[in-house]
Amino acid sequence: MTILHIDSSISGADSISRRLTRAIVGQFADGEVVYRDLAADPLPHLTARGEDAHLLDEFIAADTVVIGAPMYNFTIPSQLKAWLDRLAVAGRSFRYTEAGPEGLLTGKRVIVALASGGAYAEGGPFEHHRSYLKDFLGFLGITPEFVTAAGIAMARDEAVQSADAEVLALAA
Repeated sequence: MTILHIDSSISGADSISRRLTRAIVGQFADGEVVYRDLAADPLPHLTARGEDAHLLDEFIAADTVVIGAPMYNFTIPSQLKAWLDRLAVAGRSFRYTEAGPEGLLTGKRVIVALASGGAYAEGGPFEHHRSYLKDFLGFLGITPEFVTAAGIAMARDEAVQSADAEVLALAA
């Protein structure tokens, strides 16, 4: 089994999303882990030249993908967005049909560790975090699983404990 582990938090050792992704990856007893730290090694913005096709190959090759996604200014970090931009490639990860776009990456397991200082209802005002990732991955044919630590700025311990319970439930 190949696990692609993606971190995007700029908070280093204090990052809750990084803590959660490590715990999630730890739930898988065996397998090769490919690690990518988008904050330490950021990608440039997408250009028309089509470079970095290897990032989509890496994503497709993974059996399970674990993504750390903290919320910055109501959405995902720009470093994570730059990586996601490499995944949406017509003819490889999705295609256009007469009925509309069709995701080509069905059956792939993607687990997203969300972390936010506030607590925002999905689809509510100011929440463009979980909903964006759900829609983006759904466009590729993937139904993601989420582990959520919400309200860290208000009740850190409770948010982390709740997320830890969700991580343990993944293994069940």
